[in-house]
Amino acid sequence: MTTPEKPQISVLLAAPRGFCAGVDRAIQIVEQAIRKWGAPVYVRHEIVHNRHVVERLEALGAVFVEELDDCPTDRPVIFSAHGVPKAVPAEARAREMIYVDATCPLVSKVHVEAQRHFDEAREIVLIGHAGHPEVIGTMGQLPPGAITLLETVADAETFTPRDPSKLSFVTQTTLSVDDTAEMVGVLQRRFPGIAAPHKEDICYATTNRQDAVKAMGESADLVLVIGSPKSSNSVRLVEVAKRAGARDARLVGSADEVDWAWFDGVSSVGVTAGASAPEDLVEALIAAIAARFDARVEEVRVTKEDVVFKLPRVLAE
Repeated sequence: MTTPEKPQISVLLAAPRGFCAGVDRAIQIVEQAIRKWGAPVYVRHEIVHNRHVVERLEALGAVFVEELDDCPTDRPVIFSAHGVPKAVPAEARAREMIYVDATCPLVSKVHVEAQRHFDEAREIVLIGHAGHPEVIGTMGQLPPGAITLLETVADAETFTPRDPSKLSFVTQTTLSVDDTAEMVGVLQRRFPGIAAPHKEDICYATTNRQDAVKAMGESADLVLVIGSPKSSNSVRLVEVAKRAGARDARLVGSADEVDWAWFDGVSSVGVTAGASAPEDLVEALIAAIAARFDARVEEVRVTKEDVVFKLPRVLAE
């Protein structure tokens, strides 16, 4: 009996995709801390927004908690890659805890910029999403009221500064490049003297992953983005894919979450992963597609990444 031929499908694989240097560093920090101090090591908030990563680290001996109060003082604690308000390390020092800050260096750069603007007596606007851990961390670098959060173009149009001549802006690192540019354009039109970051705040990895999706978006009937709904950069990739011309785009945690009905009438599928999604999830998704289709995989690469961030000195072996 002959097996029916599988329908053909073209798989466009975005590159770069998946882990960025900041995520890679944060995961290494947890692994190294467990090697150095033994289990358990406590982690305040998810180290990165990916359930698979969190579960793997839990199996090694990491304990994830919401607040510092949930940690005993005799075990090390790690702060997540998204950054924390200044009050958190201050509390850890007061309790004489060993702590390691896994804040991404590119998020730390935004914290330094915000402090510089504050020291120069400027009012600060933060472009970002309310409630995101990175935004909470950045706003928590300075006294209440020093930073105003703007989320939309409408916010930028209606914002009234205390003194337009003493105004500055910083941004969350994982935003849509195009949406942010639109908001910055409004602020610069309304307040021509607004102080900008020395170097753009949206991180290289967010930009590169969005560029790769734009490059394949118009050729793909469907784009699948592997990532968590909590992951800002992953959610943005879905929006970017649709805007780039993909007929449909979906966020999935893994191949298990794919509804194969989405593939009806699809001859080309784009695949990418947010900055906190491991490559083995991408490989599993491609294998699942190849099990159902005669798949031709083609990589769509827009740039090569070679950024590496050093581990904190306390962990250097």
